[in-house]
Amino acid sequence: MTRFRPCIDLHLGRVKQIVGGSLRDQGPGLITNFESDLPAEFYASLYRRDALLGGHVILLGPGNEAAARRALQAYPGGLQVGGGLTADNAPAWLEVGASHAIVTSWLFSPDGRFLPPRLDALLDAIGRDRLVIDLSCRRSPEGGWTVCMNRWQTFTNLTLSPALLEKLGQSCAEFLVHAADVEGQCAGMDHELLSFLAAHSPVPTTYAGGARSLQDLELAEMLSAGRVDVTVGSALDLFGGRGLRYADCVAWNGRSPSASNA
Repeated sequence: MTRFRPCIDLHLGRVKQIVGGSLRDQGPGLITNFESDLPAEFYASLYRRDALLGGHVILLGPGNEAAARRALQAYPGGLQVGGGLTADNAPAWLEVGASHAIVTSWLFSPDGRFLPPRLDALLDAIGRDRLVIDLSCRRSPEGGWTVCMNRWQTFTNLTLSPALLEKLGQSCAEFLVHAADVEGQCAGMDHELLSFLAAHSPVPTTYAGGARSLQDLELAEMLSAGRVDVTVGSALDLFGGRGLRYADCVAWNGRSPSASNA
């Protein structure tokens, strides 16, 4: 059964929704769909009230640590956290209240080469059951998808494949996969990526990118046979969107499994 998973994306200490492909360290080009006047802990408390599990808090660059801590403390054990996590600081984030640590860039060298010893260090530090590997990706010119790091600015040497998912799935509890090319555009999901993840991921997986309506949640459930969860950001009325009501997402998660298979 495909579930809606909530999110809190933090940029410069504020809750924002950003077009993923526009994200840069600094300078022109950043496209922001929404910036909230409400603090991160407001959203965390809302998700706690509505018993939404498995959402994520993502730190998009520096200046977000305090806001992230407040969100995690408002919903202890209910949210995952990612963005700048390493084997050294991941345990502290779990102690603050995160259910899982989401890790991407630290698993790679600055030029994007995967470093298996760092994955081993994470497993030693927090264990497989508390680790989420972020395999957010962009379309490759040659076809398929390449895993990206550094806020989706740098292509790595990992290409999404059944073998890669099977191997990495032995070392983590879940995968988080943003389709960075469509992230924040409210223009539809990457249907091929959804189907690929459903067919080949050996662990629970959350997809993010382009979902814009309740029909997209229904489509994700159909394409993935209920095996992949979906995060909705910019299209959600909670973040200024017009395509999908937060209340409808809460109701969607409240369905019984038998109703979803009817």
